[in-house]
Amino acid sequence: MKHKFLIGTLLLCLGQFSCSDDMLVTTDPTRIGTDLFYKNETQFQQALSGVYGQLQGITNSAYIFQEFPSDNTTLDFNPLDRGGAAGWEAFEFSTVNQGNGEIANVWNQYYSALYNDNYALEKLAASGLDATVKAPIEGQLKFLRAYFYFHLVQYFGDVILVTSTLEKPDQAFDLVRSPKADVWAQIEKDLKEAVTLLPATFPATQLGRATKGAALSLLGKVYLTQKKYTDAVTTLKQVTGYSLNPVYADNFNTAKKNGPESIFEVQYQGGNDLGEWSSFAYTFAPRLSAGAVTGFANTTPAGRNIPTNDMIAAYEPGDVRKDASLKTSYTLNGTVVPIPYVIKFTHTHTITGRTDDNWPVLRYADVLLMLAESINEQSGPTDEAVGYLNQIRKRAGLKEVAGLDKAAFRTAVLKERRVELAFENHRWFDLQRTKTPAELAAFMNAYGAQEKAKPTVDRGGISFNAQDYVYSDFEYYFPIPAPQILINSKLTQNAGYQ
Repeated sequence: MKHKFLIGTLLLCLGQFSCSDDMLVTTDPTRIGTDLFYKNETQFQQALSGVYGQLQGITNSAYIFQEFPSDNTTLDFNPLDRGGAAGWEAFEFSTVNQGNGEIANVWNQYYSALYNDNYALEKLAASGLDATVKAPIEGQLKFLRAYFYFHLVQYFGDVILVTSTLEKPDQAFDLVRSPKADVWAQIEKDLKEAVTLLPATFPATQLGRATKGAALSLLGKVYLTQKKYTDAVTTLKQVTGYSLNPVYADNFNTAKKNGPESIFEVQYQGGNDLGEWSSFAYTFAPRLSAGAVTGFANTTPAGRNIPTNDMIAAYEPGDVRKDASLKTSYTLNGTVVPIPYVIKFTHTHTITGRTDDNWPVLRYADVLLMLAESINEQSGPTDEAVGYLNQIRKRAGLKEVAGLDKAAFRTAVLKERRVELAFENHRWFDLQRTKTPAELAAFMNAYGAQEKAKPTVDRGGISFNAQDYVYSDFEYYFPIPAPQILINSKLTQNAGYQ
């Protein structure tokens, strides 16, 4: 079946000024000019699909910035190839600096997507489309813009806030970082507007698009992150029409995509040449496992996002989520290799490297846990808050909690979030929002000492560097990419990375 959004149909401008008339000397007859495009609903749907397509690219590497820095995952260390040490590995070992290539890439990815999002919104506002046609397109674009900034403000703190395209290239050199408060305010504004514009559901042919429920869920998460607990509770209680999957593993089953618990997930499709596939199974499988995990021999998995000993120990006995989330070893040529790996995104597929697994962004379980946390921070562990938490635990096959005070209930909810949402790119943001910079540094230093003393994966005789797993307060945020500061001298660097 054809993908719900056909990505790549439209060649969008991928740079801030790449489609400026004065920068073109000739006209490429294979491309559609913006003066001829953005004329009807079909073309706006294609533009929207282009932004969703960029969301796929962002999601492909999001684990580097949202799981690797945490205590959830590590890597299958390769002593013979240290090429990743200055790039993606730095997020595991806390050695990220402003020259890190992954930091430069993620900044460019987000701002490229934001440019296309803003441009489509401007063209939509000026179009003559009927209001009923415009509303859901505008709502999705505003949801996506809010989602992009939701990540950026947590990655970098103050960031460049742009909600419109620039008329001249020179204007880019006057852009400065906006205060976090302004960025959060824009995120809230976009999501509130998206809530009024988006439908509760889309037709079956458009499954996977951002809905009113997605906008409300993300808005509730935005409020929770800012400790606006009253607003979070009010908003999250409006998320209706969803339910927990009776079977936890069904949330990740490629035959049961966009199920009753799914609020928003990034859509992928394997088994064809459309360029829509995911490949998380290959990224997360142990690097020497060949086809033992993926099912296809003569492949070289990446060995990233390996569950840590600490993460594995976080599962209580009898928790059904453990076997649906990870394995602690694989068997190759009759030999058991004790390297753990994530299996949430490992399912049968027909073409090497092209898996069909979607990526869950918002699940109803997340909403229930956010409600439990917000109510507890507001009023303590009321029966309502306890009930939300226990719905999650009951599905996991665990004993219900009772008799906890506010502090103990807070700890219980955060632990539940860790195991329920494991490897779904929530852990780093959860740690960040529930701890001060000093508390986060102390927490991560304790984890680092534990991992150094007993590494999850054997390092082949290579010792840790003195800088590995040494966390400082300033690492609460990532550095602004050095190339951006070289291009625009008005940009400032985050403290500590000078």
